[in-house]
Amino acid sequence: MELNELEQPPLIGLPSLMRMSLQGVDLAPLATDLIAYANAHPEAANVLMDLAVILQFKQNRELALQVQAEALKLQKVYRLPFNGEQVRLRVLALVAPGDLMSNTPIEVLLEDTDVLLNLLYVAPDLPFPAELPEHDVVFVAIGESDHNRLILGFVASFIQQWPRPVLNAPDKIGALSRNAASALLSGATGLVMPSTARVERQVLAQLASAELRMAAVIADGDFPVIVRPVDSHAGQGLMKLDSAGDIDAYLRSRTEDEFYISRFVDYSGADGLFRKYRIVLIGGRPYVCHMALSRHWMVHYLNAEMTDKPENRAEEARFMANFDEDFARRHAAAFQAIYERAGLDYLGIDCGETADGALLIFEIDSNMIVHAMDPVDMFPYKQPQMHKVFSAFHALLVNAVDRQN
Repeated sequence: MELNELEQPPLIGLPSLMRMSLQGVDLAPLATDLIAYANAHPEAANVLMDLAVILQFKQNRELALQVQAEALKLQKVYRLPFNGEQVRLRVLALVAPGDLMSNTPIEVLLEDTDVLLNLLYVAPDLPFPAELPEHDVVFVAIGESDHNRLILGFVASFIQQWPRPVLNAPDKIGALSRNAASALLSGATGLVMPSTARVERQVLAQLASAELRMAAVIADGDFPVIVRPVDSHAGQGLMKLDSAGDIDAYLRSRTEDEFYISRFVDYSGADGLFRKYRIVLIGGRPYVCHMALSRHWMVHYLNAEMTDKPENRAEEARFMANFDEDFARRHAAAFQAIYERAGLDYLGIDCGETADGALLIFEIDSNMIVHAMDPVDMFPYKQPQMHKVFSAFHALLVNAVDRQN
């Protein structure tokens, strides 16, 4: 029998812990307190789940997943803090066991709203709780990955019979791997996503020795290419290889068995800077979440000199202010094609622009991190934009319930 919420401390939750981490708060004392409480109260699942999140922020993924597994032995449903005055909507999010990249960060999207959010951890080897919390709508928050493939199939086996509206169909999420997404979007109007192949380590070795030519692996390409381990994120293991001679050194630096490989597209602007955009499609409409500028082709917001260069922030502010009338309008056909082909209610897009003005797709998936936790004094323009995103997501949920009623 699962421990009742009232018999243990409430969940602190990802939003609060993430905010503390981004603000540079030392989470070690809190972790120590949680460990002490868990030792004295071994059935306090909420405490273990919060500890698992902190351990991930402390870069201790293996221990974090062990602690999370112990929490899930005790409890499958986790209620997020509700700070509103009155509940308007009750949402049940289906999530997978795993790290912080495993699921849509729905907790962040719905923080401080009139939505009561419960997370239900699901997997073929996790028995359902005897009772589920009352809810008005279900959101499948499980992201695409090798680890989650079986879980998405498991959810697909029962979700069509769910008595409440369901957003983000699991079979559609499962079609978002990098190689599947490149095939899915092939030939779509106004966009480019280079053909991506999933290859074993031995294939890279054969390319290095010239036993294979690149054209036999990716139909539209030759060197330079970009390569990354399967299921890697945030640039981990991502590298540009300019020739076959670069492959051996890359393989010596990696231990993984499978990789994605695709043609490199130079998307630098006339000023030599690379611009990467994170967009979310909510009910098919695009919303910008951030724009990052860098002198290096591998752009991530945290390494893009956004805090160091006020001119970069000024450009991002202008981009956000003009997004609906400029970028979104210019790429309307591309966004519509992505929405129709992916078939998801909520979807993230990391993209750039090619030299001839096409939308260059790096990745599409449902579990990209979006938030409004950057320092307000440095990024004042982000708060209104991100609240547009959060309001649109809230409306997506409300409309799903209204349509059924």
